[in-house]
Amino acid sequence: MTPPTSTPVDPNTPLEENPMTKKGPTKMPAFRMPDYKSMDPHEARKLLKEKLACAFRIFAKYGFDEGVAGHITVRDPVEPTTFWVNPFGLHFSLIKASDLIRVDHVGSVIEGGPIRALNTAAYRIHHAVHTARPDVLCAAHSHSIYGRAFASLGRKLDMITQDSCAFYDSHALYSNFNGVVLGEEEGLAIAEALGPKNKACILQNHGLLTTGDTVEGCVFWFLSMDKCCHAQLLADAAAAGRGGETVKISDEDAAETYRVVGTNAAGWFSGVPLFQVIDAETGGDYKN
Repeated sequence: MTPPTSTPVDPNTPLEENPMTKKGPTKMPAFRMPDYKSMDPHEARKLLKEKLACAFRIFAKYGFDEGVAGHITVRDPVEPTTFWVNPFGLHFSLIKASDLIRVDHVGSVIEGGPIRALNTAAYRIHHAVHTARPDVLCAAHSHSIYGRAFASLGRKLDMITQDSCAFYDSHALYSNFNGVVLGEEEGLAIAEALGPKNKACILQNHGLLTTGDTVEGCVFWFLSMDKCCHAQLLADAAAAGRGGETVKISDEDAAETYRVVGTNAAGWFSGVPLFQVIDAETGGDYKN
């Protein structure tokens, strides 16, 4: 899904400075991202746990489950050195807010639902990312079909579509694979590869990792990146079959497109409908 052209570059950007509105007379509405820091921390915790539970339902709907692999985390607003994550072994489609577990900086489960089993790889990766990147509220990793297929190529995305431009100069490649992430060093290496500003990282021979300053944005970036991997696999195969290459978007055009479809605000706004669908389909039972 491509973010609508009415999405502002930043939720606080004046309309006259928005690249999608400054050249024409039409005034687009401004959309406001949630500001959890201005909320009561305990209220923010409740809301974020509900959103995280909904995020797992979205992953289940799109087939991002692979046995017990895969995890999404949210930084706790009450104790920011801890995070909430899915309990190891519970299917994404069944997760409710009350099932989530809270993990501290040493990997101990200090609070949560009846299943207090922690995926070691989830702790190693997400603890390293949340520690290295204070701006990251949410991080997602799973072994999606097209993500892991593309990851086997050991390369970053080419800028071949408008959607791939959302990742222009904002995604990285972790070019090693040392098995299941059970050691501290591997988690730290992944966080280092992600870097200080990228929102996504392709883990070679493994899968995708996305981050966001909202749950909605993080989830949308994962879905979008997996689709971009799919599109490039198809396009590369088609081009090779004709003895040619795909047509690449110029750096200038990719950068300009990124300013519209690749910002935090664009990711959040594009992710909101995904959560609306789950809410309608489940009647909000994931909030329990």
